[in-house]
Amino acid sequence: MMRLSGKLRSAMIIGGQGIRARKLRTLLSMVSLFLGVLAVVVVQAGAGIAERLQLADLELQVGKDGTKALYLPSVTGAGQAVVDTVNGRTDAVGLLTTSAVIGEPQVRPINEGGSPFDQNWGGSSQICDNTGKCYDPNAGRPQGQAIELRITALTGDVRDFRPYRPRSGQWLDFSTTPMLAPRLVLNEEAAKGFERYHVPAEMRVNGANADMTPQFIGVVKDGDSQPHAYVRLDELTNWMPLSRLTDPNSGYSETQVVMAGSTPVEPVLIAKLKGLGAPDVAVETINSRKEMKEQLNLLRMIFLAMAGLVLVIGAAGVLNVGLATVGERVEEFALRRAVGTPRLVLAGIVLAETLLTGLFTAGAAIGVSVAALKAASILLGPSEPFLQGVEFPWSAGVSGVIAGLVAGVLGGFIPAIRAAGIPIATVMRA
Repeated sequence: MMRLSGKLRSAMIIGGQGIRARKLRTLLSMVSLFLGVLAVVVVQAGAGIAERLQLADLELQVGKDGTKALYLPSVTGAGQAVVDTVNGRTDAVGLLTTSAVIGEPQVRPINEGGSPFDQNWGGSSQICDNTGKCYDPNAGRPQGQAIELRITALTGDVRDFRPYRPRSGQWLDFSTTPMLAPRLVLNEEAAKGFERYHVPAEMRVNGANADMTPQFIGVVKDGDSQPHAYVRLDELTNWMPLSRLTDPNSGYSETQVVMAGSTPVEPVLIAKLKGLGAPDVAVETINSRKEMKEQLNLLRMIFLAMAGLVLVIGAAGVLNVGLATVGERVEEFALRRAVGTPRLVLAGIVLAETLLTGLFTAGAAIGVSVAALKAASILLGPSEPFLQGVEFPWSAGVSGVIAGLVAGVLGGFIPAIRAAGIPIATVMRA
């Protein structure tokens, strides 16, 4: 073992001396390898960053992995059962979603149907009852200065399950006394609409006893492309009974409960719903990472295949340079054989040069990738939020080092065999 270690050390030292003596050829080998290794690093880094960003967006919309979600069936008393069960708890939050219009009364909203402001869905608001009969509540009305959006009433702080990212202002404070003027936190799409259109501060919700005057207290990113707002349930129910908020006949209505992985709320709530006559009550466990990884892995394999092709082409360049170098050093290797250098050490000298070249190239590719990502974060971060605070995934750096070593082996294997096969008699012809 010590003898093998000595041979390896000798091969590495002589290989390093060879690199230093032939700087130009080493540079040419690095240039031919650089694009291939860089492609591997970029693909791995891009896939890692995309995975984190996509997972973060999915967490905003459906919840963190491990969160349990229960969608309530349309049965009488289900909303009250939810509120009675989860009110005041931190391990479960009820989300009661309906539609609202803020602005001038008796007009068609600018974004009828709650569509994004840069898209025109071309439809109208429809309210359907349990029998499937639908009607347009804005039929015959002129278009005016009003904005339609979805509004979600919360029983508690949902950010433990859906980590909404603050953009400005503040989040809902559930520790204070509820106010008669409901406090709303808007998502980015809703904030864009209210910034673009100046509408009266008058909010209408189907089933409410009267119109309300909302207060905008903050803006968050929630991953929703439609205008959306969040409000405390106890502030909204100052203006409308809970039964109307959860009544599907009064318009768009959706009730959901998000819970921690293990909480006593789940069996209690399921028992209450079944007691109210709900046929099938199922709880879904969020596992976004698994579903997302299948898609990302497919894309990663496709791009890695292309990067591998570029890497093989680079390794062919190293092979070409290596063969030329061995051809020039025939007398040197024959002389080393004559003084007793084993064939294995000769092969190790050539292979050490290509492996060190691959390592140097990997270091250069990783350095360029880190610098480029840092520059993009600084220069484009203010206009592209997804670049703010992004970090280079060092798993991509490990992939780059492995790619450099593999390319070094591929490019140096044949030259190493040729060097080891040089006969001692060659020195006599020199």
